[in-house]
Amino acid sequence: MARLELLKKGYSVSRNIVRYLLKKHEYVKRKAQKNITMGGHPDRNAQFENITQLKQDYLDAGNPVISMDTKKKELLGTFYRNGSLYTQAAIQTNDHDFPSSATGSVIPHGFYDLKRNTGYITLGTSHDTSEFACDSLFQWWVNEGIIHYPKAKSLLILCDGGGSNSSRHYIFKEDLQKTANALGLEIRIAHYPPYTSKYNPIEYRFFPHVTRACEGVVFDSVETVKTLISRTSTSKGLTTIVHILDKIYETGRKYAADFKEIMPIVFDTHLPKWNYRAIPQE
Repeated sequence: MARLELLKKGYSVSRNIVRYLLKKHEYVKRKAQKNITMGGHPDRNAQFENITQLKQDYLDAGNPVISMDTKKKELLGTFYRNGSLYTQAAIQTNDHDFPSSATGSVIPHGFYDLKRNTGYITLGTSHDTSEFACDSLFQWWVNEGIIHYPKAKSLLILCDGGGSNSSRHYIFKEDLQKTANALGLEIRIAHYPPYTSKYNPIEYRFFPHVTRACEGVVFDSVETVKTLISRTSTSKGLTTIVHILDKIYETGRKYAADFKEIMPIVFDTHLPKWNYRAIPQE
């Protein structure tokens, strides 16, 4: 573009000269960065300080600290996906991504174990609901958590404030309580404040590596997705375990009529809307 502009003004220069001039005047290619906060909250710093203290307390006690979130839902079929890879033949995909042409969908729900630097993905094939999130948590605990933390007294989960684990929805709290009862384990939730999801550890320690492991490959089946994500690793020791949860989840489900009045969820005195515990009931 710069070379064309110079040519219009009567200057004939090579691309190398243009590159030299751009570098000389400190012009470099840059990607846009999502650093402008769209909103704030008066308790933002207080909650970050609270999360920092909770993480340290749990790690010092030998209790697990995991970060939780859901990646974007993906269509299964011959659909284009960003990225490139080495092949001996061209990769052909549909010219339009119509959901009606999909053979299904996959929802990757993830956990990241801060102490062990391990990722765990549950691949759902239905809907991203609070029940799905809690079933994923159950699968993580029985398959991984209880093995590595057999003496754990409590589990700390760091998560965003929206989606299937919304801090505002009682249906998530009801499903969380059921999970705590089933596991016989106290589960503590600490939500990140609004507009701060990028600070959730899973967002920068795990999900970017999952994305790279899947770049350019067509998601033709849930088994293919499982194989790809299972390969997610880093030179610093990150490993990944993947489980398929083929269960149908109902959307729009309501919490029990009397749950809000009798719920055993214990809210913290400090910032209770973002911090609470589900204590197992007999």
